[in-house]
Amino acid sequence: MKNPASEEPDERLTVTKPKEWAAGVPAVTHALEYSLDQTSVSRVGTTLLSINQVNGIDCPGCAWADPSPGHRQLNEYCENGAKHINDEATSRRITSDFFRRYSVSDLNQRSDLWLNQQGRLTEPMVKRPDSDHYEPISWPDALGLLAGELKGLDSPDEAAFYTSGRVSNEAAFLLQLFARAFGTNNLPDCSNLCHESSGFALAETLGTGKGTVSLEDIYHADLIFLVGQNPGTNHPRQLSALEEAKHNGARVIAVNPLPEAGLMRFKNPQKPRGIVGRGVQIADRFLQIRSGGDLALFQGMNRLLLEAEDVRPGAVLDHDFIRSNTSGFEEFSRHARTIAWEDILAATGLAREEIEQAADDVMRSERVIVCWAMGVTQHRHAVPTVREIVNFLLLRGNLSKPGAGACPVRGHSNVQGDRTMGVWERMPDSFLDGLRKEFGFEPPRAHGVDAVNAIRGMRDGRIKVFVGAAGNFVRATPDSEVTEDAMRRCSLTAHISTKLNRSHTVCGRTALILPALGRTERDIQVTGEQFVTVEDSMSEVHTTQGRLEPASRTLLSEVAIICRLARLTLDGEADIPWDQFEGDYGLIRDRISNVIPGFQHFNRRVVRPGGIRLPNPVNEGVFHTRTEKALFTCNAWQMSEAPEGHLVLQTLRSHDQWNTIPYTDNDRYRGIHGSRRVVLVNPQDLSRLALAEGQLVDLVSVWGDGLERRAEGFRTVPYPTALGCAAAYYPETNVLVPLDSVAEISNQPTFKGVVVRLEPAAEE
Repeated sequence: MKNPASEEPDERLTVTKPKEWAAGVPAVTHALEYSLDQTSVSRVGTTLLSINQVNGIDCPGCAWADPSPGHRQLNEYCENGAKHINDEATSRRITSDFFRRYSVSDLNQRSDLWLNQQGRLTEPMVKRPDSDHYEPISWPDALGLLAGELKGLDSPDEAAFYTSGRVSNEAAFLLQLFARAFGTNNLPDCSNLCHESSGFALAETLGTGKGTVSLEDIYHADLIFLVGQNPGTNHPRQLSALEEAKHNGARVIAVNPLPEAGLMRFKNPQKPRGIVGRGVQIADRFLQIRSGGDLALFQGMNRLLLEAEDVRPGAVLDHDFIRSNTSGFEEFSRHARTIAWEDILAATGLAREEIEQAADDVMRSERVIVCWAMGVTQHRHAVPTVREIVNFLLLRGNLSKPGAGACPVRGHSNVQGDRTMGVWERMPDSFLDGLRKEFGFEPPRAHGVDAVNAIRGMRDGRIKVFVGAAGNFVRATPDSEVTEDAMRRCSLTAHISTKLNRSHTVCGRTALILPALGRTERDIQVTGEQFVTVEDSMSEVHTTQGRLEPASRTLLSEVAIICRLARLTLDGEADIPWDQFEGDYGLIRDRISNVIPGFQHFNRRVVRPGGIRLPNPVNEGVFHTRTEKALFTCNAWQMSEAPEGHLVLQTLRSHDQWNTIPYTDNDRYRGIHGSRRVVLVNPQDLSRLALAEGQLVDLVSVWGDGLERRAEGFRTVPYPTALGCAAAYYPETNVLVPLDSVAEISNQPTFKGVVVRLEPAAEE
């Protein structure tokens, strides 16, 4: 095992031809190289043989569902999952000596990559108001300091409690319980940044904020749309499911501004043809759409389906399903025919023939699934886009039947579970009534703040204490300079974390680092070894239990940290047995059973191989909407537009990256090596803008507030993006996304729809 690098990597950009396939032997090689660089052979063996197995460690890398027990591979993980789990299991350690050597100011100048590579946090640390260094602090003093700050606030709403999807169901349930017993619904989470638009649209139209499909549905679909997704990097195990679907006769249509290797061809390293053969072609059709053109695409296809029904009455639409299960069809039908083809083609950048061919595929298919991710949800018109996808599914009855449905693909491994457990700033009264009945206190009813409004609250002095459970809030959020200034205005910031990240270097006047056990580590409490649970993208809840000894004897579990903080802060004001919860997580699950529908007999059911599949009323033909039926909606045409001389930029993840944290400066599938400060631009757009290949430019975003947001020093890379569009990596380009540039209704930041100009920069 190598020692952590003491210096930043030397950025030397080289560009090669993008790959035309994903995974295969290189994926295995890269996964093992990174894993063995982090820790020992024995620890790598322990993690990799446990990951995604029954009674094993749930992979923290993504939220894709596991195959049923008995159908899992011995190595049931992808390259990025292997890298992520061993990044957490690293043998590198950060001690108090590290913080004596590096000041907060020093650390803030370091890259995200360097910060992550320093290793695991091992003891509580505090930065005092008059200091530029973290120093050790005991757990009682650290939690007492935080509790005292919370109790000293003029209002509970002056605090915000953030979670990412890394936390377990048990920790998430306790955090929201503590926040509400304290008196606030200020519970922003990472869903606010990734799939909030999906939740709003699906809840309105179907009566549930979740997807409706299972892995079995994927396997048996006739046609699968992959919209605004890059599964080869962001959730690679989806490729295995798509391979199975292709084997069963499915067709796949990829809709994306960039060609992605995983959407072209997949070499499954678990199979001989993935080692020595050509693998499997994933996408039968690739619609290279302009960024933000998905709304217009589905409007075009829906119009084509309606017009085909006019020609062949009764042969195209599922009138029985529409009549029995939906409302609003007639109004939708009239509205859909008013969307002009000229507008559809302008927004999508596609030829009409391409859309007609896709519609023909639909009409030949009995079972259709639409999968989508943040390429759909992170636009101003994201909610109407998801609603239009629902319209598309309703027209031919592609809901409430096997092999069909809506599939929003989540990124974090338990982001959906967080929301199920009540981590949302606007939980319905039924949930709050359940808390009141179970715990005997009156939860606050006024809606709290989401992630964007939490930043506004900190900026304006209304929120003074920020508590983050996992995640990297500063780097996951938009308008980086505004966000960082807002965090620094807090009286106290506290982060429950496993590894060092940028959020620890952007501090309130007082700052706490509260180091937690990782998912890979054994969690032993007074009643014995504990397990926790998570929920995947397909509403399946299962256990996860660490196998490694903790990185430090000083670490506490997230559950223990929350319980101890709550006990110190609430002083027994609510009848909640925090001590008992800390000692026995089964008692937490008992209470979850009493509060949340679908979790009856949670402890008994979740330990069964495969866990629990939560009920989805849509699959029973039940729609909890205002009409008690699925809703057709009328969505005004919109498109992402850029003035002359500008481009629409999407921020995206490199292949060697997990969420905000890059593992290297490479993105081998796109042919980028040695640097992340690149902007991918269509060669025709480079010529039109009079820019040369490899030219150094500054990215400047255009927004109505008149403020200049600038990301400096990016190299232009000719790349086959959609015309008029560009792409660059986040979090480096989050600085370009204005805080007020959000999706209508959902308030989700528009990371995929940033209007920029490229200004030539002076070479050093």
